[in-house]
Amino acid sequence: MAEQVATNITWHEGEITAEKRQENMGQRGATLWLTGLSGSGKSTVAVALEQMLIAKGKHAYRLDGDNVRHGLNKNLGFSAEDRTENIRRIGEVTKLFADSGMISITSFISPYKADRELARSAHEEAGIPYFEVYVECPLEEAERRDPKGLYKKARAGEIKGFTGIDDPYEEPEAPEMVIRTDQQTIEESATTLLNLLESKGII
Repeated sequence: MAEQVATNITWHEGEITAEKRQENMGQRGATLWLTGLSGSGKSTVAVALEQMLIAKGKHAYRLDGDNVRHGLNKNLGFSAEDRTENIRRIGEVTKLFADSGMISITSFISPYKADRELARSAHEEAGIPYFEVYVECPLEEAERRDPKGLYKKARAGEIKGFTGIDDPYEEPEAPEMVIRTDQQTIEESATTLLNLLESKGII
């Protein structure tokens, strides 16, 4: 866990309550954390869900692993330490989005249980709804898809520490939702998540 380095800082409370934001936005802020292997369909499902929510007049924003590494986390690599810091930062950012009343949708491999639990804890401590979604897909299917050609490079030894090949993926033990993209269409998967948000009173 990151240590507090800056000193002489104080949290400044605002005057807008969570209830007021909910009334203003017509929804509750929440985070859907999509985790799974590269090529499992996380980003594709997240895009579809975001479109569905916007079509219903809801406020949603998608945070994607590769996109975030172009900016906020451009100084991080793929070592275990950098992966942990990557997820820590995203956990804090998505918590802020959700606190603003936004439905935050993240799609990150986030392979380590401990890192995902830190993101969950940050939300729970702030009283913000958090739903871990395991986008389950057999390695063989993800590797067959290989949309970015990464598995091929990993098998050839061109990429080291690649999740599922020479670095582990620790499956979620108790996610709020499991979707099987090898058995469901993208629309079916996104609709399942939309129904989850409705059943939990988020939208």
